[in-house]
Amino acid sequence: MDPPVSTRQLLRWSESLAAIARTGLGFTESLYEQERFEEILHVAADIKMAASEGAAGVEDAEGLVHEWMVSVVPGIPGYVTPKVAVGAAVGNDRGELLLIKRADSGVWLYPTGWADVGYSAAEVVTKEVLEETGIEAEPLRLIAVLDGLRLGMTRVPLYSLLFHCRATGGDLRAHPLECSDVGWFAPDDLPSPLAGVDRWGPQVFAALRGEPLEVLFDRIRVPVWQPDDGPEPER
Repeated sequence: MDPPVSTRQLLRWSESLAAIARTGLGFTESLYEQERFEEILHVAADIKMAASEGAAGVEDAEGLVHEWMVSVVPGIPGYVTPKVAVGAAVGNDRGELLLIKRADSGVWLYPTGWADVGYSAAEVVTKEVLEETGIEAEPLRLIAVLDGLRLGMTRVPLYSLLFHCRATGGDLRAHPLECSDVGWFAPDDLPSPLAGVDRWGPQVFAALRGEPLEVLFDRIRVPVWQPDDGPEPER
């Protein structure tokens, strides 16, 4: 008997359908196509709410459809793409990794944040590390480009650019709103739960050891819509 489809997979399919429909609404001038794209949005919303909250959650799907419709704009600005986030694998002289405990979920992860307009990716990395942890960091190299939905780190479609960084100063200080804890951790003494560590952990600790590395990226699936193995996304 085939295993059931995971919540994570249903959410990825739902977000993909919604993105196709919203992009179509932004480009089409056909009333017939508009109606069909809106129907797809309703189906995508039902899938997402059922996956997140169970069958009873479908009753609230109209609110999600409205949220998606409000985001539709014509032309190129309306082409729906993943958001971009940056992450920092910050190491110290003891080979430890800097981790934060997210205040919203209670899950541990390396410092991360949305890419800001007007900043380069590396500039956002240094800003996020300092704001979230009080540590000053120098980006050394890009070590991974990861799909957040596939990794199970988020329910929002995003690409995460992960940089290997070196701590250069500062003092540990958790951001009062974003982090409930912050600390340095050795590879054999990691906190739990730690989001996505099975995927990024080997790459990150190899980088902290100074090993030569190729940039890690997600494998190509054939077909692309096949289910993924991995953790469920954090709520």
